[in-house]
Amino acid sequence: MFTSPFTLVLSGGGMKGLAHIGVLRALDEQGLTPSLVIGTSIGSLVGATWASGMSWADMSVRARAIRRRDIFQIAHADMALRRMRAPAIYRRDPLDHLLASLIGDVMFDQLKHQLLVNTVDINSGSQVLWGRPGLRKVRVADAVFASCALPGILPPREVGGRYCIDGAVVDTLPVVAAAGAQQPILAVDVGGSRVVRTEIEAGGFAATYMRALEIVMQSLTSRSLTTWNEPPLVLVRPRVDHIPMFAFDHTDELLEEGYRSARAALVQMNANGAMTTGVYPRTETLVSIDPLRCIGCGVCVSMAPLVFQMTPAGKAQVLTEQQIWSPVDGSYVAHCPTGAISAKPFEPEPEPARIRPQSRSSRELPGPS
Repeated sequence: MFTSPFTLVLSGGGMKGLAHIGVLRALDEQGLTPSLVIGTSIGSLVGATWASGMSWADMSVRARAIRRRDIFQIAHADMALRRMRAPAIYRRDPLDHLLASLIGDVMFDQLKHQLLVNTVDINSGSQVLWGRPGLRKVRVADAVFASCALPGILPPREVGGRYCIDGAVVDTLPVVAAAGAQQPILAVDVGGSRVVRTEIEAGGFAATYMRALEIVMQSLTSRSLTTWNEPPLVLVRPRVDHIPMFAFDHTDELLEEGYRSARAALVQMNANGAMTTGVYPRTETLVSIDPLRCIGCGVCVSMAPLVFQMTPAGKAQVLTEQQIWSPVDGSYVAHCPTGAISAKPFEPEPEPARIRPQSRSSRELPGPS
């Protein structure tokens, strides 16, 4: 059962983060209100907009109206005059105007809901969570701008005397920052990509940069969650891997998928009863290896020695095929270089239908003459 109070953690992920609005819709329909929101990059933008008092319905309307020019306008003058010393490829004023219209000119103490914004001090390399005690007397819009400032894409922002950039550099899904609250966590991850891309090498600088960022986000999140114990954490991963990070023509799909995935997770948690520790939801999964594809490289054994072992013939085999998986389990499937490992939901075989014995009187009735 998932109940309040809880912490909502919203990841970075470019425009894929519009799915966070659908998550807020699902929570609202269930009567669930987070007592704390922690956001990175677009997760901080969505979280700050909600924390300032805007409803998910109004946020959906605003999201559908956003165009590329509302965020990304090339800084032609800086690029021409300062060249390699230009602070970023894109200008800062479009995003400033957008944040002013969504959040206004407020400090953290003036928000309707508690908010933390994840950033990184570009000079010290330290993580800075604006909104914590001692880090609240700054403009929320400045902290959010900094959290959205991908290196080289948007310029660093001075916040409280520090020059800060996107918090995804160190933690795209800052669940560790939520652990101190000692209450359940609902974490929404749209940052990484668990699908194989093709021809990235031919797509130029932007394609390579974005793909590298996806890989970094996925790696950082996996590292945070693999050994997670407490408090209980419900991980929601909307199916948005196929959508580019800076696509502006998938808004309706993102809003709907965020809603669907969060609603499905909440329904499953309510059906499964109380949570203890670790990552949820959990499902029964069947793991198998195709011996014809297995080349005996041992990657799976090194990643999951409690799941796999090597046979005398030099092939990998599964120790226990039926397993209980959380959303962070099974990374070895994608890391198998030959795709020999497969996983599918476990479906128990249906019990054979029982044949009702005929009554004695019916058996003794004579047949037709």
